[in-house]
Amino acid sequence: MKRTPKDNADSARRITRRGLILGGSQVAFAAVLAGRMRYMQVEQADEFRLLAEENRISIRAIPPARGRIFDRNGIVIADNEPTYRITLVKEDAGNVEDVIARLSALIELEDDDINRALSEIERSRPDVAVTVADRISWEELSRVAANGPALPGVQPEVGLSRLYPHGDTFAHLAGYVGPVSERDLARYEDPPPLLRIPRFQVGKVGIEAKYEEVLRGRAGDKRLEVNNLGRVMRELDRREGQPGSDMQLTVDSRLQEYVKARLGSESASVVVMDVQNGDLLTIASSPSYDPNKFVRGISVADYAALRDNDHRPLASKTVQDAYPPGSTFKMVTAMAALDAGLVAPDETVWCPGHLEVGGRRFHCWKRAGHGHMNLEQSLKESCDVYYYDLALKVGIENIAAMGRRLGLGVAHDVPMSAVTSGLMPDKAWKRAERGAEWVIGDTVNASIGQGFVLTSPLQLAVMTARLATGRSVSPRLVKSVSEVETPEQGGEDLGLNPAHLRQIQRAMFAVSNNRRGTAYGSRIIAEAYRMAGKTGTSQVRNITAAERARGVTRNEDLPWNRRDHALFVNFAPYEAPRIAVAVVVEHGGGGSAAAAPIARDVTLQALYGDTPPLDAYPEKDRGRISAQQERLQRELQTREEQARGRA
Repeated sequence: MKRTPKDNADSARRITRRGLILGGSQVAFAAVLAGRMRYMQVEQADEFRLLAEENRISIRAIPPARGRIFDRNGIVIADNEPTYRITLVKEDAGNVEDVIARLSALIELEDDDINRALSEIERSRPDVAVTVADRISWEELSRVAANGPALPGVQPEVGLSRLYPHGDTFAHLAGYVGPVSERDLARYEDPPPLLRIPRFQVGKVGIEAKYEEVLRGRAGDKRLEVNNLGRVMRELDRREGQPGSDMQLTVDSRLQEYVKARLGSESASVVVMDVQNGDLLTIASSPSYDPNKFVRGISVADYAALRDNDHRPLASKTVQDAYPPGSTFKMVTAMAALDAGLVAPDETVWCPGHLEVGGRRFHCWKRAGHGHMNLEQSLKESCDVYYYDLALKVGIENIAAMGRRLGLGVAHDVPMSAVTSGLMPDKAWKRAERGAEWVIGDTVNASIGQGFVLTSPLQLAVMTARLATGRSVSPRLVKSVSEVETPEQGGEDLGLNPAHLRQIQRAMFAVSNNRRGTAYGSRIIAEAYRMAGKTGTSQVRNITAAERARGVTRNEDLPWNRRDHALFVNFAPYEAPRIAVAVVVEHGGGGSAAAAPIARDVTLQALYGDTPPLDAYPEKDRGRISAQQERLQRELQTREEQARGRA
């Protein structure tokens, strides 16, 4: 059928509309495609470039250099040393066990090292470098580098590891570092990526742990180009991290070394404190341990030897342990009585060798008794009965309050591990902790530093510094961080009557300088450096009535761990106090025989700043002291050589 002109026109209009719609759709699609191409090529260019580069670029963290620790004179206590190590990245290595087998043919790998590395690789992300061999020699590093093409994913590296040049001298003070553990990670809600680096070292105990955030620093990173086998071809870029902050402590390393040598094999502790600003010049526990062994991975045998040693070398005895202070506590009881106005200095008490209280006999250390004793005489000769009688007048609440005022029963703020608060007991404490009421016998025992009373050597040094100055001197261990000085701790006035303080100070002077004083044998002859002190002996066992009747067994006839603890505290010089010293010798016997001689030697060494002259000692002791000084000088020289060798 023939189409009319009208039909042809309608058909043309329909075709034109369809063409426009189709053309428009094509144009719109092309516009969308062009816009998407522009977005991908311009807006997302960096992202796609990174995705492409990840096929050939490995980004690895650079651990920062850990901050160093120095003594007050700038001598390094904790340092960093370069070490060579071999790392492996699992995703670049392919067959990990095959690569480690080839590596074992080049360098010596113990089975324990291989198993540890495989375990770490299994636990770690595939893109994280795991240390396979640490502290290898330069020759071993060179062999691995030369055979790099056959060791995919393996990378020789130079890193830093912690070093303690002085060995065991500062172990309880500085502490040590070790690999990050699950316990370390658990301290953070979102652990820093740096801690995810296998075998990254963090502080475990001591200052290393307390100042971990300050010493650690911040990580950097490096971009490495790798081939399809995972072998590093070249370093493309590096962003250095921020090293940790350096720290300076208040301790004097030469004095600390001397104290360690002087203590020898004793289970003992010494604290030397500047009474003017609170600086801890020495804080030493003996025996000690080498923290370098923990950094490198201590063996089971070495750790067992430390753990099972009855002298407890792992314990920080100066701050962690608390002992009955014995007669070194008598100044607290005396000050409480003077402060309460309950005793006059010349008032006397009769000591027949014991005192009956509540149907129980409390004995004096001197079986025959001391006779009439006033305040100064009672401290000088350490009469127990005088303080039993005083305690009945003063009461435990006054005694406990004075003890806390003088720094006992307080966990002092020093950055060491497990700092104890000791125990300054009172009625409320016994009711809460023991579920029993306080009895008069508890007060009598506490008056001479026995019973429930417990103090650390650090607390005894603080107590002595406060008695020497009348101020609330507190210990300071960190002198500065990143050259920013920390506040001194000279303290405010304690509000004690100066006349009462002078009475206690004079009595302490008599202890060391009067012929009847319990520490007269350990006196200092040098007029300018004479000391005021107090001996103490604390029991670690009960003495039965039967034993007392037949005669108390001498300490030297008892097993070591059944002997009394020996204590001594002092300040010097007497006329213008500069330092306070506290010494505790575990199971050392009497304070006058075991602790006082050590305190006297340490005091002179601290005041002279070097080996003191022989004329500072009593004439009868000079031959023995000369031989002792020669022996200690040889040991100190050996220690210095060892420190230089480690450094």
